[in-house]
Amino acid sequence: MKILLVYPKYPDTFWSFRHALKFISKKAVNPPLGLMTISSLLPEKWQKKLVDLNIENLRKKDILWADYVFISSMNVQQKSAYEVMNKCKSLNKKIVCGGPFFTEEPEKFSMVDHLVLNEAELTLPRFLEGLENGKPKHKYQSTEFADLKETPLPDYSLPKISKYNTLNLQLTRGCPFNCDFCDITELFGRKARIKTTQQILNELEGIYQTGWRKNVFLWMIILLETKKS
Repeated sequence: MKILLVYPKYPDTFWSFRHALKFISKKAVNPPLGLMTISSLLPEKWQKKLVDLNIENLRKKDILWADYVFISSMNVQQKSAYEVMNKCKSLNKKIVCGGPFFTEEPEKFSMVDHLVLNEAELTLPRFLEGLENGKPKHKYQSTEFADLKETPLPDYSLPKISKYNTLNLQLTRGCPFNCDFCDITELFGRKARIKTTQQILNELEGIYQTGWRKNVFLWMIILLETKKS
């Protein structure tokens, strides 16, 4: 099985840092850690290729190469995500979509062949089982939250790391706070879940083995416990 993992382009906003990155000869800040983790959840024998539209173009031959195109997107990337979906459908290629954009309003995406929503540690195995049985469903969802001890080491072999300013590592998911500008609690719950020390060390070692010797960005919620006197 050949899997093309596509990360849509960010619009030209503060968060893209597109103009500032030119000064340091980089294309994007971070590689798509979610798709790198998805790659590790897929069967090892499958062929996988990553195209991050923030650093390169999506070529017709890349789409034709794949048996399935996996797309993960946040809301801010929706314009690019629709462009990717339309391009894939025009080439009669099946698409599998997940991530915040698709999870929050799945009813909008009847054109998508398969929606693998919420946390992939729970829903992706069900999709793969359906695929193996020849009866994959249109939508896979879960109301539960994943045990991060089951989260695999991201596939650091996928991204073209020289194009990025920073490699990233996710330590936690979930947040107890209620910021009105953020959808983290809706997606990942109000309880912060934390990876084990050994997982974090393994991920740092995975980054080190790529030859990377620069910045590493840690994605985490810091909880401060106060004790009553």
